[in-house]
Amino acid sequence: MKKSTIPVSYGIILAVALAGYFLALSLFGVQTNPVFSLGNGFIMAFGLCLAMRNYKREKGRDFEYQKGFMAGLFTGFNATLLFTIFFAIYVTHINTDFLPQMLENWNSHYHVGIGLVVFVAAIMGFATTFVLTLSFMQLFKDSWNTRKKPTAVSLNV
Repeated sequence: MKKSTIPVSYGIILAVALAGYFLALSLFGVQTNPVFSLGNGFIMAFGLCLAMRNYKREKGRDFEYQKGFMAGLFTGFNATLLFTIFFAIYVTHINTDFLPQMLENWNSHYHVGIGLVVFVAAIMGFATTFVLTLSFMQLFKDSWNTRKKPTAVSLNV
C-alpha cells in the first residue's frame, strides 16, 4: 500500500499559511500582541481538519483511528517545525527588534533569549496540534455504537 503524502503536503501548506498570517500581522505592526496568536489556532484547526478529512477519504473503508490520529499529528508537527524555522529566521535576521518589542509587555525579571521564545513557539504549536487532533478524531472515527436488534432471552425452565 502506498504511503500518504497528505501529512507532508498539508504540513507545508499550513506552515506557509501561518507564516503569511504572521507577516500580515507584522505589516500592521501588531505581531507582538498575544491576542492575535488565536488566529494561529484557527488556521491550524482549519488545516488539520481538511488534512484529516482528506486522509479519511483517501483511505476509505481502510481508515483506522490510529492511522488517522498519526496523520493529524504528522501534519501539525510538520507545519510546526517549518513555522518554527521561519520564526527563528524572522526573529534573528529579518526583524531583530521583535524580541525587545514583545518582551516590553511582560513584567519579567528573567533573561529571555531568542532560543527560549522559539522553543515556546514550537511547544505551543505541538500542544495545539495534539489537542486539535484528539478533538477532530472524535468527528472522523467510526462509531462503536452499533445498533443491534435486541435478542429474546429464552428461559428454559
